[in-house]
Amino acid sequence: MNKDIYLTNSLGGKKEIFKPIDPKKVKMYVCGPTVYDDPHIGNARPLVVFDILFKVLKCKYGNKSVTYVRNITDIDDKIIESAKQKKISINVLTKNITNSFHNDCDYLKCEKPSFEPKATENISLMVEMINVLLKNKNAYEKNSHVYFDVSSFKHYGKLSNKNIDELKAGARVEISENKKNPEDFVLWKPSNKDEPSWDSPWGKGRPGWHLECSAMSKKYLGDTFDIHGGGRDLIFPHHENEIAQSRCANNNKSFSNYWIHNGFITIANEKMAKSQGNIFKIKDFYQKYNGQVLRLALISTHYKQAMDWSEDLLTQSKKTLDKWYECQKKPESKVLIPDDDLAPLYDDLNTPGFISNIHKLYDKAVKGSDKDKEIFTTACNFIGLLTEPKSKWQEFKRNILEISEEEILQKIKDRNTARDNKNYQLADEIRNELLDKGILIEDKDDKTTWKIK
Repeated sequence: MNKDIYLTNSLGGKKEIFKPIDPKKVKMYVCGPTVYDDPHIGNARPLVVFDILFKVLKCKYGNKSVTYVRNITDIDDKIIESAKQKKISINVLTKNITNSFHNDCDYLKCEKPSFEPKATENISLMVEMINVLLKNKNAYEKNSHVYFDVSSFKHYGKLSNKNIDELKAGARVEISENKKNPEDFVLWKPSNKDEPSWDSPWGKGRPGWHLECSAMSKKYLGDTFDIHGGGRDLIFPHHENEIAQSRCANNNKSFSNYWIHNGFITIANEKMAKSQGNIFKIKDFYQKYNGQVLRLALISTHYKQAMDWSEDLLTQSKKTLDKWYECQKKPESKVLIPDDDLAPLYDDLNTPGFISNIHKLYDKAVKGSDKDKEIFTTACNFIGLLTEPKSKWQEFKRNILEISEEEILQKIKDRNTARDNKNYQLADEIRNELLDKGILIEDKDDKTTWKIK
């Protein structure tokens, strides 16, 4: 496809034509999980959004021309606290949650990134970066703590549209008597005796969270790269701090040229929070929904907008996929999606617009040829849908039924008896009871058949 890709760049807040530094080496970094607890539905959104952006970039520039890095933060204050609460070792916790995260990625049909570095495997690079920042007078050390001096970087706040005075007035900053200024942020901190630690010129300790992404992105993508992504909640302070320390350490005018952020997920129009009791883990849906249902639900709203998560949204997504699966046909050879149908994804990753086009392709496929069905299926596959055989989709639906096949057949027998006795009220009650349990029955030529709705 020869069309340009447009993306909304948070650095400036407007939609721009995407122009990679090198079209043969397109580079994207996305903040991955901090592995202290099982991922929730809010974490699922950036997983799916940037998975689709990865696909779009590969479609435009070629599979081998795009590098996608997504990190694992496996050392952080939240991890240390969670391990204490759960009374397990940090190693066991991070291993378990990382496995849980990978299971969620598989469940949501997400591709593996090109690289998935762990923070603990790159501590030496972080120490190197801190040394450069100290040498450049962008950081200072006090009592075995090292802080970035925000006043040393005149562009601080450009991404989040904050200024130093606002930060001093009480933005999200950590208060410490070791800081010169309240807005300064930690690059290195000492560890307690029972906490993980690494050797450094400032004593045994561990890196600050913000520094981890700067070091790992530099290792795999260089000093300057094309796209940095994540949720809106990371704009400040995390991404703002990444820009400051990376530009100062690398002595350049740009860190990432495009900053892409997805909107929040709400539950009943309220932000997810433990205090609200409205946090849903991704694994909570394993037994009830095929992962494609969640995937379709997550891209039914444009990535920039907030989206409200509900059972109705999942029900509608499931009904849509049920319908689409009836028209699935695996292409026998390579099939191209028509440019006009693919175009919404090139326009700021407009997934609702692309889904609308898939509905049109479905309508054409239902009445059309095998080729039409192959084009429709290919369009679904492009965004990670209809990737399983129809038999596997049906098998999952059978496995989650609340009623056995033997019970279904007995209910149908009871209903036929009721109809023979002209007890149509009872017959309707049995039909509705089966419908409530996900079974649709059909009468044709004096024979009753059933299927999973």
